Amino acid sequence: MADIIQFRKPGPAEKAKGKTLCKRGFHKWVVDRDKRFDTRQGRLVTDYRCERCGHVKTKAH
Repeated sequence: MADIIQFRKPGPAEKAKGKTLCKRGFHKWVVDRDKRFDTRQGRLVTDYRCERCGHVKTKAH
């Protein structure tokens, strides 16, 4: 079967879906599975990545 193409333009709600929460600071944090070791502090470092926008934050334990 062929791919179905949408002929209507996406509305404002569809364009901004998932982006408005991140703009206001409500990220959806997920742990990146790569475990890193910080040699300067001597601790494990965990990277968190937002599923929606891809923003990364780092936390040392």
